[in-house]
Amino acid sequence: MSLHFDRSEYDRRIANAGAAMAARGLDGMLLFQQESMYYLTGYDSFGFCFFQCLYVGADGKLALLTRSADLRQARHTSIIEDIRIWVDEAGANPAGNLRTMLDSLGCRGHRLGIETKSYGLTHYNGKAVDDAMAGFCMLAEATDLVDKLRLVKSPAELKYVRKAGALGDEALKAAIKKTKAGADEGDILAAQHNAIFSGGGDYPGNEFIIGSGADALLCRYKSGRRKLTKRDQLTLEWAGVYRHYHAAFMRTLIVGPPKKQHIAMDKAAREALAAVEEVLKPGRTAGDVFDAHARVMDAHHMREHRLNACGYSLGAKFTPSWMDVPMFYRGNPQLLGAGMVFFAHMILMDSSANTAYCLGRTYILTQGKPEPVSRHPVDMIVR
Repeated sequence: MSLHFDRSEYDRRIANAGAAMAARGLDGMLLFQQESMYYLTGYDSFGFCFFQCLYVGADGKLALLTRSADLRQARHTSIIEDIRIWVDEAGANPAGNLRTMLDSLGCRGHRLGIETKSYGLTHYNGKAVDDAMAGFCMLAEATDLVDKLRLVKSPAELKYVRKAGALGDEALKAAIKKTKAGADEGDILAAQHNAIFSGGGDYPGNEFIIGSGADALLCRYKSGRRKLTKRDQLTLEWAGVYRHYHAAFMRTLIVGPPKKQHIAMDKAAREALAAVEEVLKPGRTAGDVFDAHARVMDAHHMREHRLNACGYSLGAKFTPSWMDVPMFYRGNPQLLGAGMVFFAHMILMDSSANTAYCLGRTYILTQGKPEPVSRHPVDMIVR
């Protein structure tokens, strides 16, 4: 097997999941989130784009239903021994195969939690699961059960987060080296990916964001490339990734003399990030973090240019997004604790002035000050 953690780590996680199930009166869980499968067993695959489900009993029993293409994947990357295959054929009914598997495991009449808020369970397949389980067992929404266990990282996980941070720094260094008037965005993007892959890193959970000129005001990836001009702005959002653990970053690089708006935004962003660091500690809430960010941004007259969220949790994530829960937005009551990992982003987009400025990095929460996983300074980068 190719496992990224000691077997004892998986045993501890499964035991914690069993205790959480028992506390909710659940006999087991139907897991459809790839992140949950990876966390509890090591199972590493993008096969969740098809129907697959991992059953985890409150007693620690494991059984995976998947396709033949993932049989060896599961054997090689996970601790799962009981692997069932549903067959690709006309009239296939994997939800029915799931019921058959659960029946063989003694789940008839049991109360099972289910992850419905999952990219691995489409609405179409979800309806099929509901139909297949009708009269067989009781299903209870429990998408957050394993999510909450994943929120606090173990020392072994934090080693991977710090490695991801180091890879993210290398990607920034590579981007800075390539950024200049006349440079092609594609070359900058390639340099970032090369730095991460050559350092032993992985594909990210979603595309890197890269945009210059007017596209620097975008918070999402779009296809198409341009070359930088003598006076330009380049917004980058990327993540160092190691064993699927992400450390995200965001920066706007300035080509040529910065505009007055850039200078004003830089001041606001750095002060807001410093304010966030002051409340990014155990006992505070995710809502407190957003409020600290908003208070500074608004004092700098940036209210209409900032976003309604300023960061989110990170961990081992799969496509289509590296974003994890919880998120920093107004009123979020989630308590923060040591061992959690968060990306804090200070994003400013002024459409009327066609000006952008973004600053963000990843932190590990401790009992004291948060630990940035980046060694790169947060000062404005001018090329």
